[in-house]
Amino acid sequence: MVNYYAMIKEIRDYADENNVPIMQDEGINFLTTYIIKNNIHNILEIGTAIGFSAIMMCLSQPNVKVTTIERDEKRYIEALKNIKKFKLEDKITLIYHDALDVKIDGKFDLVFIDAAKSQNQKFFEMFSKNLNEDGSIITDNMNFHGLVFKDEGEIKSKDLRALVRKVKNYKVFLENNEDYVTRFHNVGDGVAVSVRKK
Repeated sequence: MVNYYAMIKEIRDYADENNVPIMQDEGINFLTTYIIKNNIHNILEIGTAIGFSAIMMCLSQPNVKVTTIERDEKRYIEALKNIKKFKLEDKITLIYHDALDVKIDGKFDLVFIDAAKSQNQKFFEMFSKNLNEDGSIITDNMNFHGLVFKDEGEIKSKDLRALVRKVKNYKVFLENNEDYVTRFHNVGDGVAVSVRKK
């Protein structure tokens, strides 16, 4: 019996030590439960980091396959190592590229966006074309460490203020998108689930 628990802990420890943002427990539990409940098989992930969420999504259901994109070379190499450790090479396709410059063929049951927050809307618009008719798009970090609930004046850094504004604008984009119904869930760092209207 493979000790997945110890291997997952290793990934978490590496993320902590190297300041790699990975999904919080509550968020990953929400995501994997959503995959099981909605019988999702084919997932496109924008932002692999070190492979944690791709691995967890694959472990949630025996027939799940993930295509995931990462632009940071160090993280990409670490993700490759982690995927091999779990022997998931046949289930996870890892693409080393900037997601904004990648053309993805094929259709997916779920698009999971967990990459550069400033580009969320572009990712949504680009990859919604790859979504199956009854598919959904899940976006992580909608609360952005609680900063979206603060007044701009409370955020000292100008760059951080601009980033928080983009996350807020993305929320407005989702709320006003006529092709999708979006629900916001206050789990982990905030998760948005956008389901295509019938």
